[in-house]
Amino acid sequence: MTILASCHCGAIKFEVSEASASVTVCTCTFCTKRGALWAYYTPAQVKLSVTPEADAVYTRNGMNKHHHCNVCGCGTFSQVPTWTDYKPDFDNPRISVNVRLFDDFDIATLPVETIDGRNLW
Repeated sequence: MTILASCHCGAIKFEVSEASASVTVCTCTFCTKRGALWAYYTPAQVKLSVTPEADAVYTRNGMNKHHHCNVCGCGTFSQVPTWTDYKPDFDNPRISVNVRLFDDFDIATLPVETIDGRNLW
């Protein structure tokens, strides 16, 4: 089941190949301020449609690239490594998408896992 998503103004759209089994709330300082619910996919599972002038990227550590819409301000997706035992695996990148942007999807049906990013990273 393909799920469509977009920022508020529609300048950044994406679709994922299927619903995630769960979503993540991270307590790190960035995610807490962003307020996103994250689902993680391989790059092959996400189809992005991004208006180049609307796409803004923030990175603090050079490891995670957090995208947001330059027009409406919605946090959209991030390019991140896979994490194994709290260590980054750069050979297996992931795309984390903000599930709050899913169109016509009841996100309340997904279990939420909290990651203590404030103390782990």
